[in-house]
Amino acid sequence: MHADAFDRYHDKESFIHRLDPRVKTIVTVVFIVSNALLPDGAWLAFVLAWVFLLSVNLLSNLGLIYTFKRSFVALPFALVAITVLVSIPGNPVASFRFLMWDFTITDAGLLRFVSILIRSWLSVQMAIMLVAVTRFPDLIHALEHLRVPAILTTIIAFLYRYLFVLVDEVYRLLRARESRSAAASGQRSGGSVLWRAKVAGNMAGQLFLRSYERSDRIYNAMLSRGYVGHLYTLNPHEMKSSDYLVTAFAIVLIFVMQIIGRL
Repeated sequence: MHADAFDRYHDKESFIHRLDPRVKTIVTVVFIVSNALLPDGAWLAFVLAWVFLLSVNLLSNLGLIYTFKRSFVALPFALVAITVLVSIPGNPVASFRFLMWDFTITDAGLLRFVSILIRSWLSVQMAIMLVAVTRFPDLIHALEHLRVPAILTTIIAFLYRYLFVLVDEVYRLLRARESRSAAASGQRSGGSVLWRAKVAGNMAGQLFLRSYERSDRIYNAMLSRGYVGHLYTLNPHEMKSSDYLVTAFAIVLIFVMQIIGRL
């Protein structure tokens, strides 16, 4: 099984790694919600939020810009908010013509767009940090301790585990295709574009059928080993006094950033 396909946990010895998963989950959620509630153009609060993230990076021994380097992959998804540039009333900043329509970028729209990008960028960094310093089973059990509905945590846990099963099936299908597409000397392997499209369609169908059959076998194997709807862990997840102090300190800092952003 390709265990590194989706697992982004980094095994380090650090203060952040030793914190209870509930602490990291609560702080992450509060941080993301706080970012979403910050008003547009709260530049000082945005800077303080990034300083908070850089400090967490340092305390986790992952490097000062660990999350910074990995967060840009999510920025293209935030570009869906580009319509706010021309949809929010305000003073005109620039105008352009697209096909038969004229668009005007306003100062209020530009401010909203940049603020959305920054909020998304900071929130993605915090989510990246959470999965980098918390093992997935511990994260699921933290959600259970925080009284997240059991049906939701179970679905998330199974979805995550079956992604690895899906990746294994994809690799098997790719190896099978390569073994049937040998290339003669001086010739291209495989067939025409139509042949490749047909093979890709057959692979998609086989992937669905194999994954369904494999998941059924896995579930039966779990039932035979005593699965009753709850995932167990060897980690007792006992909150220490330091965990409570860190949680309170982090929430106070985030609350201060929220106040500064609204001044």
